[in-house]
Amino acid sequence: MRTAPIPQIAVATPERVALSLPVAGIGYRCLAWLVDASLLFFFWVVAYFVFTLLVSDVLGVFQGLSSLGQTLLVVGVFATQWLYWTLGEVFFHGQTPGKRALGIRVVRLDGSPVGLYESAVRNLCRAVDFLPGVYAVGCISLLLTPRHQRLGDVLAGTVLVREERIDLDKYTQPAPQTTSGAVPSTARALKSDEVELVLAFLTRAPGLAPDVRRSMGARMVEKLGGLTDEERDAVLASSTSIEAHLRGLVRTER
Repeated sequence: MRTAPIPQIAVATPERVALSLPVAGIGYRCLAWLVDASLLFFFWVVAYFVFTLLVSDVLGVFQGLSSLGQTLLVVGVFATQWLYWTLGEVFFHGQTPGKRALGIRVVRLDGSPVGLYESAVRNLCRAVDFLPGVYAVGCISLLLTPRHQRLGDVLAGTVLVREERIDLDKYTQPAPQTTSGAVPSTARALKSDEVELVLAFLTRAPGLAPDVRRSMGARMVEKLGGLTDEERDAVLASSTSIEAHLRGLVRTER
């Protein structure tokens, strides 16, 4: 029995390496939401008990507020939850604690990091997605859209993707031998986005055509630099030596 293919979004990196990111389905999203909702619930429980230490009749205080005061309080509660999701996604690269626990993150449709505008829009729309209850509108939208987007994602131009866990130990080929038998001492430290790019390439390399695989690896080695002419010739001798060198660089960063 055939299973439905996992939706993916295509991303073109600045190095012209084509990557495909798997889209997070409704199961991942629901579990991530449950984690975040649980954290928010415990926050409000703690806040309630702290408030009861200061004011014995919490309900009476609320009822004693004017209509404007009650409205502002309700808006404040909504704003707190909106800030939780929005600030988490903006400052932690598209991840709230729940998304991080499930290994998913919010990105734009082109795979670039989500910004304040996109995150603000998608999280403001949570109130609509929740209607008439238990995220009914959002769940219907997830099931009907090809990229599993709720209404907020559609309006903001965002999508949730799964992060791939990469086990470097499965790459057992030794790095090309240099005078020290390790990564060349002239190699510069990699930036975080360069590390992610190398890991993505190493993961997808076995599925590429041999000539494309070697060509992409060679361009990546050239871009990262940090090799003498002799070391460069040794690294570029084959796809195996190229990928072993890249694995060595990533291990050094980790």
